[in-house]
Amino acid sequence: MSVDTSSEWQALVRHKEMLASNSMVELFASDKERATNFSISLSDLLFDYSKNCITADTIDLLAGLADAVDVAGQRARMFDGTAINTTEMRAVLHTALRDRKRKNLMVDGVNIMPQIEAERSRVYGFAGAVRSGSIVGATGVAFTDVVNIGIGGSDLGPAMATLALSPFGDGPSIHYVSNIDGAHITDTLARLDPRTTLFLVASKTFTTTETMTNASTARAWLVAALGDGAVADHFAALSTNQAAVANFGIKPERTFVFWDWVGGRYSIWSAIGLPLVIAIGAKNFDAFLDGAFLADQHFRDAPFKENIPVLMAIIGIWHRNFFGFTCHGVMPYDQRLARFPAYLQQLDMESNGKGVSLSGEPVGYSTGPVIWGEPGTNGQHAFFQLLHQGSDIIPVDFLVAANGFETDVRHHDILIANCFAQSEALMMGRGVSEAEALLLASGASEADAKRLAPHKTFPGNRPSNTFLYEKLEPHTLGMLIALYEHKVFVQGVIWGINSFDQMGVELGKEQANTLLPAVAGNADAEGISASLINAARAKRK
Repeated sequence: MSVDTSSEWQALVRHKEMLASNSMVELFASDKERATNFSISLSDLLFDYSKNCITADTIDLLAGLADAVDVAGQRARMFDGTAINTTEMRAVLHTALRDRKRKNLMVDGVNIMPQIEAERSRVYGFAGAVRSGSIVGATGVAFTDVVNIGIGGSDLGPAMATLALSPFGDGPSIHYVSNIDGAHITDTLARLDPRTTLFLVASKTFTTTETMTNASTARAWLVAALGDGAVADHFAALSTNQAAVANFGIKPERTFVFWDWVGGRYSIWSAIGLPLVIAIGAKNFDAFLDGAFLADQHFRDAPFKENIPVLMAIIGIWHRNFFGFTCHGVMPYDQRLARFPAYLQQLDMESNGKGVSLSGEPVGYSTGPVIWGEPGTNGQHAFFQLLHQGSDIIPVDFLVAANGFETDVRHHDILIANCFAQSEALMMGRGVSEAEALLLASGASEADAKRLAPHKTFPGNRPSNTFLYEKLEPHTLGMLIALYEHKVFVQGVIWGINSFDQMGVELGKEQANTLLPAVAGNADAEGISASLINAARAKRK
């Protein structure tokens, strides 16, 4: 039976119709403790979901929907290593990478926990040696810069986390190259010295077109300066394709593995996190893992109505499927979380951007929303106009720390005030009469006040969640990432889709490989893109 025909879903349809006449302002007025009643704490994190058009009954009904589709059972299967990625017949065990207490977890007859511990030890050993200068380049000079070459999950996770945790960065400078556009690798290398640069090539198969093209360019740059023999001293690999890695010239002892049960967008916890370990050190990376593990325990143990990722997920279902909201904004009021929205774009949209159910049938309802965002307060001077007065409603997640790392607290006071003000303004809005009164009070004539008031009104009743934490430390970042991971998982279970494959990324890549010979001038252009290819070739110099 499709989830949208279930009695639980239909009860939510009726409940939404009953609740439609209620505004959030009225809900707050009727419950003086609403902010407390609709908030949950986990470690130093406060999750405030009070500014949504929900009541306790709404949460009861949504939790009932999660029960009906067996979220708890699927959650247990994920943690226990069942192959819940049913299209690829793989377990989904990124959670095992941050569980440093468990000693036994069997996958295909093999206990994977000793493997995880051994590979983490290798990663820590290599990272520590690079940081201390005991591993040096071909000329005997310590590395000052590390370039991670990857794409997708092999780039977005470590790049986001390295920036987010830059106050803890006391190792070499870390750079990230992902785009096949030659400008990315060229501009990065232009700032570096080959003698002091280490390259990490992150590709599970060691065949990813973008990654291997950039890696070959980096190799040629290094060889031109230091000779072919320097490759072994200046490259390491994060891959499972030992033969291809060796053929590239990378030593086996500098090759770090991860496993098929680790999806790319969940791989920051594995050897893919090597550049982050080099940047912040093993102790801080341990804290990062521990924060995620705490979120895992909370997700496994807390009742649905007290469970942060479950609440994130079911409120998102409420917005997507019962209100029809197509987008979800992520607005970190933290400049160092600038890449967090992009990271969540892949996590959410690659996981739940699916239109086919687990049974292979088209779904008859909306699935994953468009995820986007930028740091505040920059966004306020760009797209917040649409959030406040646009014709579409876009729910927003606000993230902010109570404390910054900088000594001048004036900046942070203004930042926090803006964050809280935005969520309040989105909810409260402003009516015509209030707008007129404000205009008159500012000296406008009655005619101008009436003329301008419609343009200065705000509909309000626009939903948001707020994540407030003490400080953006490794433990907190790990916790935040894991909470969003589990949110995505729960939504996928409710929608009845496979959140752990990404077959939608293949078609465009296949077509690019077909077109490449014609673009490069080695074949005649044919088909739909022939005119564009010929036009591009005519403009080549």
